[in-house]
Amino acid sequence: MAIIRSLPLEYGLQFIKRRSLFLVISACLMLGSVGLFFTQGLNFGVDFRGGILMEIRTEGPADLSALRARVSDLGLGEVTLQEFGEPTDVLINIERQAGEEAEQIKAIQMVREALGEGIEMRRQEFVGPKVGGELKQAGLLATVLALLGIAFYIWFRFEWHFSVAALVALIHDVIATVGFYAITQIEFNLATLAAVLTIAGYSINDTVVIFDRVRETLRKFKKVPLNEVLDRSINLTLSRTVLTSFTTLLALGALFFFGGEVIRGFTAGLIWGVVIGTYSSVALAVPLLSFMKLRRGNEEDEAPSKGAAAKA
Repeated sequence: MAIIRSLPLEYGLQFIKRRSLFLVISACLMLGSVGLFFTQGLNFGVDFRGGILMEIRTEGPADLSALRARVSDLGLGEVTLQEFGEPTDVLINIERQAGEEAEQIKAIQMVREALGEGIEMRRQEFVGPKVGGELKQAGLLATVLALLGIAFYIWFRFEWHFSVAALVALIHDVIATVGFYAITQIEFNLATLAAVLTIAGYSINDTVVIFDRVRETLRKFKKVPLNEVLDRSINLTLSRTVLTSFTTLLALGALFFFGGEVIRGFTAGLIWGVVIGTYSSVALAVPLLSFMKLRRGNEEDEAPSKGAAAKA
């Protein structure tokens, strides 16, 4: 608490003055992410593309070349092997085989026999292409509904101007996160989709705090220019925004480095999302309000002040 009290309430930083720069940065980030999505694409996991996934553990450090040589001649189509966390852990991705469940089980058995003894089978799963396609549609629908739900909440709590600004910032965060997964080629599965939705929730939390201060300041300083009100609101909440993001990043950093490979893609997306969400709340959502005509209070707000002036 001593640290928080020692921070000044106002930093005098002029964010609205640099709104054009922020808008250009955000536009480039979104365009770059869309371009990466259509050119490089996402590294979809088994959840979305279908196929067979096997996780094995060897007695000593895994020799990927030797393991690849054992399974490459089985006639199972595309087979990829990669180290998964520890040097002894290997993840094997196998193209889905033609036929039903029996053919997938047969392929798994062939791989197990080819690998030989001394191999611990830790996990195996397979997903059909129809299920993968349905999961893609469900994931996209969930993301769209989540964004619209958040936008309606902001509209209900504030005004439609705030709702539009918040929705643009959230779309920016989601697209930028998709671009992050496209450029890093981290496996995109149901867990990382959950990370995208979590990022939207985290980002709107920061945005709502600043919006609430904007509304309060608008009513308190009706004659002050809008840009000054917005800058003051950002500065008044800046210490809270930075400290919240910093402590969240500390926890996510621990999960990323010590949580294991299984959740590394999830935590990597969250780390990126916290950074980009903090940026969009401060440098995109609030500056967008400067282009809108916000209400500066109503007659009911002004009535008490007139009565107080008469008493004085």
